[in-house]
Amino acid sequence: MDTTLRDGEQTSGVSFSAVEKLTIAQLLLEELNIDRIEIASARVSEGEFQAVKGITSWAEEKGYGNRIEVLSFVDGGVSIEWMKNAGAKVQNLLTKGSLNHLTHQLKKTPEQHFAEIAQTIQLAQDNNIETNVYLEDWSNGMKNSPDYVFQYLDFLVTQPIKRILLPDTLGVLIPSQTFEFISKITKKYPEIHFDFHAHNDYDLSVANVLEAIKAGIKGLHVTVNGMGERAGNAPLESTVAVINDFLPEIKIDIKESSLYSVSKLVETFTGYRIPANKPIVGDNVFTQTAGIHADGDNKNNLYFNDLLPERFGRKRKYALGKTSGKANIEKNLQELGLKLNPEDLKLVTQRIIELGDKKETVTKEDLPYIISDVLDSHAYEEKITVESYVLVHAKGLRPSTTLCLKIDGEIFEENAQGDGQFDAFMNALSKIYKTKKMNLPKLIDYAVRIPPGSSSDALCETIITWTNNGKEFKTRGLDSDQTVAAIIATQKMLNVIIN
Repeated sequence: MDTTLRDGEQTSGVSFSAVEKLTIAQLLLEELNIDRIEIASARVSEGEFQAVKGITSWAEEKGYGNRIEVLSFVDGGVSIEWMKNAGAKVQNLLTKGSLNHLTHQLKKTPEQHFAEIAQTIQLAQDNNIETNVYLEDWSNGMKNSPDYVFQYLDFLVTQPIKRILLPDTLGVLIPSQTFEFISKITKKYPEIHFDFHAHNDYDLSVANVLEAIKAGIKGLHVTVNGMGERAGNAPLESTVAVINDFLPEIKIDIKESSLYSVSKLVETFTGYRIPANKPIVGDNVFTQTAGIHADGDNKNNLYFNDLLPERFGRKRKYALGKTSGKANIEKNLQELGLKLNPEDLKLVTQRIIELGDKKETVTKEDLPYIISDVLDSHAYEEKITVESYVLVHAKGLRPSTTLCLKIDGEIFEENAQGDGQFDAFMNALSKIYKTKKMNLPKLIDYAVRIPPGSSSDALCETIITWTNNGKEFKTRGLDSDQTVAAIIATQKMLNVIIN
């Protein structure tokens, strides 16, 4: 049972519009094939009422009416009336699953609470509303007042209800406790359908889900991306993967290939970004960074596991950065249909490592540009090098550059101002060339672009068109900074003409 639209919406700062709720409900039931969805709490607001009404109206047309559930309260029938008017057919009745909550929050005896619950269940039945019952704070109830929990369960099994819902409301269980507590209950009441509702405060929700299934639980509550109060609920995507891979005897019909797309849509609607390292749906979870891993994947998929990205509508990636080896780069080149000889591959690898040291993220789309830049740089002998420079840009002052240039082993240094940093650089360069009585080509076009399709800011390419003795030619520079890229392109130009 997915409760993204109810418990998930209790994530701080999240509020779905009626249209968003309907869209998510449709995807959960029809795209993912979730068995049941809990979509709201009764009595919350007029907006919530209209949202529930929209979902139940659509669900009724599709024959999904009994798969839509609403959290309700022991409130003398107010929730029942609200649900009836909204078209909801299944209530998840919130009751007290620990003596501590009952005594200090409701200030009632068990007998008083049970009598009111029985009246609410009867009222629901009179209005053709099916009842499931939540035992709020059940996990602490099992820890601190188990006699009360079993007294309550003895009462509940006499009532006309469909399911009993056991929430770890405060996320306090460890896996061994989950197995112990649920085993005791399922052994005593083997014919009753129990659900387990895990919270993730200790990052143990999926581990607890696994133990709950082993202990005989019949239903699980999850949310997309693990949304929910505090640290959230058991995440749908991880729960599905764990069951499919580690409990093959348990058959579920969730469509794995749609988990990622639904996850991204919920991320968009909520504004809560999925951590890059989040299992199944995070950006990095199918990305190999270390070169040794890519090499192993080339050699009989040594670093693969059962979590193949294709299961979830995704693809394996090989990151490009300072830990990249040649194997990572070759994997990306294969996808682009490119192949380099060993010497050129070594040069490209070194360039990517240099960018990684600058904390730049290189993408597959950047590769052709890096290849062009690196191979172009080694197409001629570098007789002229820009040894160092200082670019100054201050408000109220003209940009200036101090340039140190080496020509055939001789060092020259000049300072100049200009209309921009690169213009100042070119003016300083002109001073040096006048000293050497050498002519500079004329700059006739200057263009800057990022690699098409690149999703990073690692690189921009500066393309400068020059004319020299009536002949036009272009040089390119590649760097994360456009002015530096222009200086690289200019150094290439100097070496082209001197060669």
